[in-house]
Amino acid sequence: QVQLVESGGGLVQPGGSLRLSCAASGSIFRINALGWYRQAPGKQRESVAVITSGGSTNYADSVKGRFTISRDNAKNTVYLQMNSLKPEDTAVYYCFADLRQVGSSWYRHWGQGTQVTVSS
Repeated sequence: QVQLVESGGGLVQPGGSLRLSCAASGSIFRINALGWYRQAPGKQRESVAVITSGGSTNYADSVKGRFTISRDNAKNTVYLQMNSLKPEDTAVYYCFADLRQVGSSWYRHWGQGTQVTVSS
């Protein structure tokens, strides 16, 4: 009943930029935190950035100063602006939403993942 649809991944050269989007839809009552994880080949999934309902943000040390997370509450959408991309940023990026549906408890929902490849 809840879907998270990601977009914006692709191939970019080192130093380039990409903007990921993730829109939540369905029978949503309330959304708390939104964020992004990533998983590179052969590595564990790691947290990249999180934004709370109040707008507080948290970033992995490896992306601080280069990535910016934001949200549009009217659209139930979270964004990840990625600048100065490096080859080590190559991974599948997954968005998540901590949300409640009507009559349900809080639950973390995940997007399907979008590939980001940084290569010359």
